Amino acid sequence: QVQLAESGGRLVQPGNSLKLSCKASTRAFEYYAVAWFRQTPGKEREFVAAISWGDVRIHYADSVSGRFTISKDNAKKMVFLQMNSLKSEDTAVYYCAAGLRGPGSELDSEYQYWGPGTQVIVSS
Repeated sequence: QVQLAESGGRLVQPGNSLKLSCKASTRAFEYYAVAWFRQTPGKEREFVAAISWGDVRIHYADSVSGRFTISKDNAKKMVFLQMNSLKSEDTAVYYCAAGLRGPGSELDSEYQYWGPGTQVIVSS
């Protein structure tokens, strides 16, 4: 069983940056693919970014490519999402997810473990 806990969400102005963190409680974190998803009320959960297990492949949604950066620290069992040039449409609850030996895809079915989420609001 893997437990995930996100942190770092808050109110931020458009154009500014924010870094989200996700702490995992598991051994051998390097065997897990990790991803960030987001969701707004009334909409389906949306893929944001992912790293495959073994840290071989990194994948971004088109909507965040060039603005967001996902990173993973296996020793500290942490996943990060650096978000730059934030827009109002980035407002959402952001979820961290992990999947054992996953390819790091945009499919949420790949990920067995999910955090409770952290709220990001981009507004002036």
